[in-house]
Amino acid sequence: MKTTISFFLILFIAAACTNSEPESISLFNGENLSGWHVDVPAMDNNPEAINPFIVRDGMLVSLGTPGGHLITDSVFQDYRLEVEYRFAGEPGNCGVLVHASTPRALYDMFPKSIEVQMMHENAGDFWCIVEDITVPDMEERRGPKEEWGITEGKARRILNLTDGSENPVGEWNNMVVECVDDEVKVWVNGDLVNYGYDCTATKGQLAVQAEGSEVEFRKLELTSIDKITSTE
Repeated sequence: MKTTISFFLILFIAAACTNSEPESISLFNGENLSGWHVDVPAMDNNPEAINPFIVRDGMLVSLGTPGGHLITDSVFQDYRLEVEYRFAGEPGNCGVLVHASTPRALYDMFPKSIEVQMMHENAGDFWCIVEDITVPDMEERRGPKEEWGITEGKARRILNLTDGSENPVGEWNNMVVECVDDEVKVWVNGDLVNYGYDCTATKGQLAVQAEGSEVEFRKLELTSIDKITSTE
């Protein structure tokens, strides 16, 4: 009898370990920019240039100018990134970059990456920044094939799938970006707004932009993802 109880106890513990939730980490501690570094060209030789990335009231804030990026020190692969953001004042532009690597690879500003757009009324667009990705209905969403490219002057924008997924300016938006192998999926407020595959990168740093508009972030949470349990 004791042997039988012990056997089932072992099975229960093993099942519990197998079904445990993946561990999530917050990329922003609410106090400082620990774990990140700033890449803002205007700060290179101008000691009076301000850092456009600040912490205010427990939030990470991109002031928008001068332009640049806040980049994680760490490299990530196979994950789900959840971001809560808002344009508190005027509608504006920003983005989250996944699979970021070589800094200032485009226009001496943007790191090599795939940008997931946050620009008001365009959230979920892909922008190819010296990396590339494929989506269904490619010509309809990217334009004529002969104009495609991943460098300056090329058709780098890939339109999202939906309109109306964003909340009004001043309200918080929830964006989820899931990167598994060479696929990238994006949800905005629960709507699947983009899906790409055959991405030319499968890992890299993460970055947020200063791109002309003030935007607040209250959540930047990353969950390492088991490929078996990725969201359909």
